Amino acid sequence: MSSLTAALFAALAVYAFGWIRDLWTGNFALLLFVLSLVTFAYWLAERFCFLPQRRRAAEALVAADAERRAKWAAQGLKADVTDIEGARQALLRQPWWLDWTAGLFPVLLAVFLLRSFVFEPFRIPSGSMVPTLLVGDLIVVNKFHYGIRLPVINKKIVDNHPVQRGDVMVFRYPKNPAVDYIKRVVAVPGDVVTWRNQKLYLNGQEVPTTLQGPFYDRSGAVSRTRYTEQLGALSHDILVERHLQPLIPGDPTRPHADQCQHTLEGLTCTVPPGHYFMMGDSRDNSEDSRFWGFVPDENIVGKASAVWMHFWDFSRIGPIR
Repeated sequence: MSSLTAALFAALAVYAFGWIRDLWTGNFALLLFVLSLVTFAYWLAERFCFLPQRRRAAEALVAADAERRAKWAAQGLKADVTDIEGARQALLRQPWWLDWTAGLFPVLLAVFLLRSFVFEPFRIPSGSMVPTLLVGDLIVVNKFHYGIRLPVINKKIVDNHPVQRGDVMVFRYPKNPAVDYIKRVVAVPGDVVTWRNQKLYLNGQEVPTTLQGPFYDRSGAVSRTRYTEQLGALSHDILVERHLQPLIPGDPTRPHADQCQHTLEGLTCTVPPGHYFMMGDSRDNSEDSRFWGFVPDENIVGKASAVWMHFWDFSRIGPIR
């Protein structure tokens, strides 16, 4: 068993090395699930096989020592002094391969359950959500806000709160579900969303914005214009340059491409059932639904709820607006 365990650890090390070096794409949820299953198997083997074996061996040792002492006493001889308790403890002690497998099972199970159904940490990797979220923010994702989903397969089994316009959501990137993205929900199923001349419209009405002034975007080392945008009852800051007119190319091969019409001024999309239209708060620095399409409900990971740490700026800690 020690050789098998060593081989398993070696395979884990190779997998982690390739993941870190981008030789292949890792899936942490699947890895955690597999590790939980493997350590559970070791935990069962320890509880019902290996531990009873060690206990029987320890009891046999104590019984043999007691029998030896009784025989010596019957002959009027004094038994030699032996460290029987130390030998007994040595027999009961877990070998390293059980200590690092069965011993880790409760910890791995707790982490797996918390990460799958309660909260998941996430690190902001890019500047697409500036000024709401900065590069390096460590955030907490609420996994049960939108409902309870089975881990790994991400199948929703219990509904909770509906997705609201203005929510900051973590989701699996539709073009590569192994990668997590974070954007803001700007339109929900049935909405007609328009991005035209650097302004957002919902169902024919321009989304209200209030000019706040310049904002220094550290992620791009440039100064951008900041506005406060009102999406329903939720307000948040965005960065956008009204004078720019970036071209948004259409992609006829993406899912539900027929729901969008592109012009030189922007695009208009009708959000299909079970899908959402996402945009970054840094509107000129975000690859989002304008470019790759809608996010299906089954890709939802959870709602971004708070920044729990930013090592260079502790004032960042707090709820996400």
